[in-house]
Amino acid sequence: MTTAIEQALSRSQVYGFLASVYLYPTENWSEDLPLAAAAAARLPHAPAWPAVSPLPLPSLQAVYLRCFGLAGSLPYETEYGLLHEYRQAQELADIAGFYRAFGFTVGGAVRERPDHLAAELEFMHLMTLKEAHALATGLTEAAVICREAQARFLADHLGAWIDLFAESLALNTADGPYPPLARFTAAWVHAEAARLGVAVAVRSRDVRHTPFDPDFSCAACPVVDLVR
Repeated sequence: MTTAIEQALSRSQVYGFLASVYLYPTENWSEDLPLAAAAAARLPHAPAWPAVSPLPLPSLQAVYLRCFGLAGSLPYETEYGLLHEYRQAQELADIAGFYRAFGFTVGGAVRERPDHLAAELEFMHLMTLKEAHALATGLTEAAVICREAQARFLADHLGAWIDLFAESLALNTADGPYPPLARFTAAWVHAEAARLGVAVAVRSRDVRHTPFDPDFSCAACPVVDLVR
């Protein structure tokens, strides 16, 4: 039987892998599929691993652009199910509050909104890693704080929209590794929420995209450089 520390590390490995999946692939994450599958297999609550095969990096990049390009699915929490535009600012502020409280920053070489799916999964990767470290060093109270934060974040954010995202991706894209991995991500998030004892309320299926800024220009979009 795996220990609590080993479980936290395996959970962290799964979250870290999934976080890499939803960013534009500059490195070939599909080569790590066997390692991620093995980490999930060590966890009794993990859903079945999807049948996904590695792809060459150029093919993976092309599939990513079809899935998440200008006509693809949006990997941003606040684009799903918020009935009023002001709620987007509130939710972004709440997400940023979680990040600040645990020393997690969004930035560096890849700059994305805090509600990007990769950022939210990376935050959970960090929190499970912190939990493992706290358990390994005997900081029981710190480990409890980490688990409570994970539960709240899943209930308030990641779990509330991941099903809608997976459904959107399935409708927009029929092939490639992303739809089955999105279904696994949704099942994984719900399994994690159940493990932590929290109920997740999925949002309305309305999708309300963030309005464009009046000064918006496609020339500034990084996707332009990718397709030139």
